[in-house]
Amino acid sequence: MAITASMVKELRERTGAGMMECKKILTQTNGDIDAAIEELRIKGAAAAEKKAGRIAAEGIIVSASDSGSGALVEVNCETDFVAKDDSFNEFCAAVANAVVSGSPADVESLAAVTLTEGSVEEARQALISKIGENINVRRFVRFDASEGGVSTYLHGNRIGVMVQLEGGDDQLGRDIAMHIAASNPLCVSEEEMDPEVLAKEKDIFVAQAKESGKPDDIIEKMIGGRMKKFLKENTLLGQPFVKNPDQTVAELLAANGASVKKMSRMEVGEGIEKKQDDFVAEVMAQAGQ
Repeated sequence: MAITASMVKELRERTGAGMMECKKILTQTNGDIDAAIEELRIKGAAAAEKKAGRIAAEGIIVSASDSGSGALVEVNCETDFVAKDDSFNEFCAAVANAVVSGSPADVESLAAVTLTEGSVEEARQALISKIGENINVRRFVRFDASEGGVSTYLHGNRIGVMVQLEGGDDQLGRDIAMHIAASNPLCVSEEEMDPEVLAKEKDIFVAQAKESGKPDDIIEKMIGGRMKKFLKENTLLGQPFVKNPDQTVAELLAANGASVKKMSRMEVGEGIEKKQDDFVAEVMAQAGQ
């Protein structure tokens, strides 16, 4: 059967695959477009499997909202070039909408959520096949409107913050979210600070104080003062508000009759061990030396 340009065009529009790949698959399936789509899906899954081991530490943070609920999602790719690709960004937006509307329990559940065509996982595999890079939906967080007002702030597409307030308004929520993006507090209040983090900081302060040669009672006071300073600098409520450093975030919230119930801050690639390329070694290897 002759493969026409219109058949190739239809397959490209329905799958996003390249022109030559579409023509090749249509030739193999004797012009059967449905069979060609199935074959491309199989090839896409195989391509995704091959690329799954490659480090994806670039990407974007996206947000979505629906009926007052909100979501933040991190989707990773291998290069910042792909992070700017329209198809990649459309996939990320669709995933964020799926999180906020479908309320999946975890990333594994999200993979099975249905998008316009197929599941999130099928769309991910198809995009890997099209773009040629490993793509990974790494994590997400969802805040429900029934628990308080939800506000989000994106700093470009590499840092995203979502905050849930009791009281206040969306402008206050956005200001608090902007502050969190800039100041990166570890938690909302002192009571929420991880005991392991406090223990590690105290060990460091003790070691530093002992080197001073001061008496034990003075050392104890030094450690107490440094721990208080650490808590103030690393809790949201203790930090000076970025728009008005003369006022703490706690004071800002109190003045507006509001409190922070939850917060989440995501930054692209944080915690992912990136591959460090040795350019000189690479050139030497290629030169056979």
